[in-house]
Amino acid sequence: MKKRPVVLSLEQALSLPYGTLRFVHLGWRVIRIEATPVPGRASAGDPNRYIGRPVAGGDRHSYYVAPNAGKESIALNLKSAEGRATLQRLIKELEVDVFCTNTMPARHAPLGIDYQTLSALRPELIWCSVSAQGQAYPDVPGYDPAVQALMGFMDLTGERDGPPLQCGPPVTDLKAGDEVFAQTLLALLERTETGRGKEIDISLAHGAASWLHTFTPMLDMDSTPEELRRNGNSHRQFIPVNSYATADGFIYIAVGSDAQWARLIEAPLFASLDEERYLTNEGRRASQADLHRAIGALTAEHTSAALSAALAAAAIPHSPITPIEEVADLPLVADTALKTTAPDGREIRLPPPAVPVAHLDSIGRELPFAPSYGEQTTAILGEAGLSEAAIADLRASGAIA
Repeated sequence: MKKRPVVLSLEQALSLPYGTLRFVHLGWRVIRIEATPVPGRASAGDPNRYIGRPVAGGDRHSYYVAPNAGKESIALNLKSAEGRATLQRLIKELEVDVFCTNTMPARHAPLGIDYQTLSALRPELIWCSVSAQGQAYPDVPGYDPAVQALMGFMDLTGERDGPPLQCGPPVTDLKAGDEVFAQTLLALLERTETGRGKEIDISLAHGAASWLHTFTPMLDMDSTPEELRRNGNSHRQFIPVNSYATADGFIYIAVGSDAQWARLIEAPLFASLDEERYLTNEGRRASQADLHRAIGALTAEHTSAALSAALAAAAIPHSPITPIEEVADLPLVADTALKTTAPDGREIRLPPPAVPVAHLDSIGRELPFAPSYGEQTTAILGEAGLSEAAIADLRASGAIA
């Protein structure tokens, strides 16, 4: 039987746990490493274990569960020589394919997790680091909101006359996690030709900057900063692309071309918008304030359902503003969503894999519940050939939790 790829990941927070979760979706084995308890600190391991509502004991709160379903957990003290030796044994004995970490790069060498040290043990190892600004800036800490601020995302988000705002989802964390997935698969493909591993250096900041195609280059093509800054729910270039109040809620309308506009004003419900100045996107941009007011006055007189029917008939992209509590019930989500079962028997819905059809056959629809702190430490060390006595010695020395 072909061996499942093994991922060993010194991970916490969200960016890397989300990235390695994508390997779980492929049916790979993912073992997360967490630090042993710190004297005087009540919580142990990943701080995200203690964020949100308690779900399963004191160390599995709601914010932690979804990104860590289907994984195993081992607690190692990499500040000790015994802990570092244990990590090296795991990499060799478990034939680890991928080692990941989102520890600050300045700490890699002191903890014995740097690429040079681990690749010397296993030359075919894929090694992946996630950090705020990459290994070129080893001492810079970072979380998603701070990176959103640094990379201009907050200058682009919010109402035009309002303060800077962060995006709702932690987009720079999730972008970095997706890059862990993509770059690791690329490195594994290259390994089939070279037989050697690869060092991968991912930064939240670079990932965020890579998404600015419709912003920073335009500054070199005569756009002003004011043209690009936050603009509420309205698109800066395509008009009308905006949210509008209806008789019973809100609807988002996205007209992306003059051809779509022509179809829109052919619909009886929107025929009053048929004016010469609105026939081209540039004309609509020049008169966008008037146009948005006219559309808002029109949509306020009709229900969201009636507007949706008219927009659908004209093949205009649109959507109601779905409350977050209803997203999981959308058919396209519900039909591909995963689930896990908490220790108390509650079924918990999980988001689907990014490309659901390709993965569901390999993992089924249910993932094991997220592991408790260090839950598989003894079993995994035994798998690596350590005797019960040796494991007891490591526990007594503080090398494992």
